[in-house]
Amino acid sequence: MVQQAQAYVEPLLKNDLDPRLTYHTLAHTTYVVKQAHALADAAKLSAKETEELLLAAWFHDSGYLDTYDGHEYKSMARAEAWLQEKQVDPAHIAVIKNLIRATHRDEKTNSELEKMMVDADMSNLAAEDFRSRAELIRTEWELALDKSYSNTDWAELQLNFMLAHKYQSEVGKDRYKKDLKANIDDQRDYLKKTDKKAKKKEKKATDTFAEPKRGIETMFRTMYSNHMKLSDMADKKASMMISLNAVILSIIITYLGAKSSVLSPTGGTSFTRNPILAVPMGILLLTALGSVTTAILSAQPDVTSFEWLKKNPEIATNRRVNLLFFGQFTKLSLQRFQDGMRELMRQKDTLYNNMVTDVYYLGEVLDRKYKLLRVSYSIFMVGLILTALSFAIVLAYKM
Repeated sequence: MVQQAQAYVEPLLKNDLDPRLTYHTLAHTTYVVKQAHALADAAKLSAKETEELLLAAWFHDSGYLDTYDGHEYKSMARAEAWLQEKQVDPAHIAVIKNLIRATHRDEKTNSELEKMMVDADMSNLAAEDFRSRAELIRTEWELALDKSYSNTDWAELQLNFMLAHKYQSEVGKDRYKKDLKANIDDQRDYLKKTDKKAKKKEKKATDTFAEPKRGIETMFRTMYSNHMKLSDMADKKASMMISLNAVILSIIITYLGAKSSVLSPTGGTSFTRNPILAVPMGILLLTALGSVTTAILSAQPDVTSFEWLKKNPEIATNRRVNLLFFGQFTKLSLQRFQDGMRELMRQKDTLYNNMVTDVYYLGEVLDRKYKLLRVSYSIFMVGLILTALSFAIVLAYKM
């Protein structure tokens, strides 16, 4: 009968199991059957009891073909259907079903045979390769149940589970108790090593802000250099627009002043004869005026205001405050500034916070500069186009 059960169950578990099941496979069932046979021999069970135990071992995980949680009850149904087909005595079937039911985590064991069945199913905890078997369970949970654990969390979970587990049958205690204790000690050492590695890795990641690292210094150096270059470029572009528009304004004002002067040979008759010329001249004048104004605003020295800091000097060590920037520390008294600098020197990561804050406010100033420059260049471009179009219209009108 046991061989017939093996011939029936093996193909099912080999071909029809969900591929996400990496632990509860045919290999696990075969291992449990082997352990159940060893326990039966150690307990010197009768042929009938041995057959019941082995049949239950072969069917105990067949329910995974139908469901994951509560698979034991599906296993009982599959075993019952097959045993009835084989015309096995109902009392014999009931015993086998109870043996399978006992493997459920919430069920109690009521006989020594049921205890042996549970011990065989949990014998992996006392195996030499218990950790690799546990990794198969971890993989299965990740794939089938979408449960992920860090190395430390998984090692701790396994240790707690092993500490809580007790083998129940007398032959189970004799066979597995010593090995379980050795595996618990081994798992405890493994957890310490894993935890130590995790803390070392975490410390390495967090220490990046507490120790001067070449990569971070290079990053800040590059950022400051880029900001300074961009600021210098903005000032040069603004200076160019100021110079160009100042020349245009000077020429227009000089020209208009000369044409409207009473000392001029033609007096003020030029615009009287051609009043339409005032349109392109006016557009060019407004263009130059608007462009030079926004360019001056862009080049104008700007220091971010921190009036709130002056009102609340006690927050001088706040992350928003940069004690290395004169626009902020001049709002503090000398005593507050000295206290803040001492705190800065005591806490290494605060230095990086100040540098990050400085870069942020430099970026704010650059953002304002380039927005005003864009407006200045846009006004100049549109103004020149409108001036050229208006002159073309004037010429066409005169012709």
